[in-house]
Amino acid sequence: MDLSIIIVNYNVKEFLQNLLQSIDKASQNLTCEIIVVDNASDDGSVELLKSKFPSVKLIGNKTNLGFGKANNQALKITEGKYILLINPDAVVSEDTFKKMIEFLDEQIDAGLAGCKILNPDGSLQLACRRSFPGPWTSFCKVTGLSNIFPNSKMFARYNLTYLDENQTYEVDAISGSFMMLKREVYEEIGGFDEQFFMYGEDLDLCYRIQKAGYKVFYVHTTQVIHYKGESTKRSNMDETKVFYNAMHLFVKKHLSGSFLVEIILRSAIGFRKLFAFLGKRKLIFFSIILDFIFFNISLFIAEKIYTGMTTWEGFNKPDYLVIYTIPALLHIIAASLIGVYKKDVLSVLRNFGAIILSFIILTSITFFFKEYAYSRAVVVLSYFLLFIILTAWRVVLKLFFKVGVKLDGTINKRTLVVGIDDHAVEIAKKLKAQRKDIYVFIGFIGKSQSDIGKNLEGLEVAGSLQNFGKVIKDKQINEVIFSSQDLPYGEMMTLVSASPDNSVEFKISGDDLSYAVGKTSVSMLDDIPLIELHYNISNPRLKAIKYLFDYLLAIPVLFLIYPFIYFSSKLSAKVSDFKQFILGVPSVLSRRCSFVGPKSANKNSGMFIGKTGLTGFWYIEDEENEADDKLNIYYAKNQNIWLDLEILGKTLHKMWSKKEK
Repeated sequence: MDLSIIIVNYNVKEFLQNLLQSIDKASQNLTCEIIVVDNASDDGSVELLKSKFPSVKLIGNKTNLGFGKANNQALKITEGKYILLINPDAVVSEDTFKKMIEFLDEQIDAGLAGCKILNPDGSLQLACRRSFPGPWTSFCKVTGLSNIFPNSKMFARYNLTYLDENQTYEVDAISGSFMMLKREVYEEIGGFDEQFFMYGEDLDLCYRIQKAGYKVFYVHTTQVIHYKGESTKRSNMDETKVFYNAMHLFVKKHLSGSFLVEIILRSAIGFRKLFAFLGKRKLIFFSIILDFIFFNISLFIAEKIYTGMTTWEGFNKPDYLVIYTIPALLHIIAASLIGVYKKDVLSVLRNFGAIILSFIILTSITFFFKEYAYSRAVVVLSYFLLFIILTAWRVVLKLFFKVGVKLDGTINKRTLVVGIDDHAVEIAKKLKAQRKDIYVFIGFIGKSQSDIGKNLEGLEVAGSLQNFGKVIKDKQINEVIFSSQDLPYGEMMTLVSASPDNSVEFKISGDDLSYAVGKTSVSMLDDIPLIELHYNISNPRLKAIKYLFDYLLAIPVLFLIYPFIYFSSKLSAKVSDFKQFILGVPSVLSRRCSFVGPKSANKNSGMFIGKTGLTGFWYIEDEENEADDKLNIYYAKNQNIWLDLEILGKTLHKMWSKKEK
């Protein structure tokens, strides 16, 4: 038998299915066995293997034994001349097995080899070629020097970023996500050290192989895509701690227990956990810092304004430290108690409450500390400015930069499907039928230039493989889905690695058209037809804000703009979109409709999706009639005052653009 392929799986069913399909294409002229060790998955992985891949040898564990121990279970029953260890969240090219076997055949002193591994955005996955974590290498990695000087042989030794990724060479270690070794090497040194639960076992294996007199190689002539970390996302494991503990174990085992490296690695665990904590709460810390700064700016301006208007000389300089720290801290404490600071939301209404509460607290405290009770007028003026400034920066970030605004689903995914077969057409149809995400389907990518312009059941072929990068750039594509039946995996990887924009999400559809795997998620292409009851549009608090907003906007428009538009429309045969919009304002006051809402309300099986809007997504997105229903549901789920303001702004811009034309 030529090749034994071992896959350790944990709750990544869709990725595993994609890998097995790519393995089938890559092993056409080889005799292979596939062994899957499942570490107690509960996502249906075992059932999938039994029903769709009966030829796979399955070892089902009742508990998660870890990566090394699970691989060892399979290694004991392998029969192939070569053994491949590969992660389930990877996809191989058609030529991967052939080229790796040819390399190991030709390189007599090679014991283990890994190929070029790509991230889903086309960049090189750095772990596919690296050095052992000695004292200096570890220090450069932990302190970030390797990132600051990626082309330096001195500082970038761990990930070898100073070496050309398009060359083949000997390295200290390769990634456990793809390792091919010779059978005689396994029989001589054995499998993984089971002290390593996850991470580090691949480094340990590489070290032992080289100690036995064999070499480890990075091979650039073929490539795989690795989605990295999918299994850990589905576990409750502290990934950072496990990784650095594994490095510590490796150092203790092979580098004589270096005290210096131990200190570096233990410090790394603490710093990485701290940075991870801060990273998840960066909006909280950012808000607190801004509020503290703006509070003191308001206080400073109020002091200068009041001293300019009166004979008051201002705060005593010895009291500055107290005056410019304690009141601001009191406000931040009050804001925290009210719930202003959240890791993913910027609250304007709660901020109003915090300003009122801290005003009451501050004025009360000065009653007991008479030496700091300078002027109530300054306090009132400060809080007036504070109300404006703290509200303004939150509104600007929410409205123009979408910071602190939570949306359920995604709008305007500008999507290409690569392929023009029936499978690709069916993918496009499923995308257009999605309810959670609003896709702007740009078109297909054909195999040749002659395919461009073809019409496939009303859907256009927008480009070919030859001008793939140009289409992505010109049409501002942010998602590409490959049809796994119409395009070889090798071509997919070539396109991904040559992508001009790393912000593009590349996905590969499953053969059964039920899912598409990508770097950030598994997209299920068939929605479950359930009615969600907790849409924002039905939230009492948000409804009250929406009604208040409609009235506050409608009243000045009715008195200041409506009369002119009304008489103008009587004198003109043609009524523009803007005039129609203004003429609808009385219906907003009468509560028959809202400024922003669905094109026609309550057409989704009696579910309330909001009052009919004078404008909405249906106006600004230029969607076809069949997409209106999706846009209505998206709006109902995500409705808030900031989304309404954004839609109104885009509406007026579009109306003005039409007028200019």
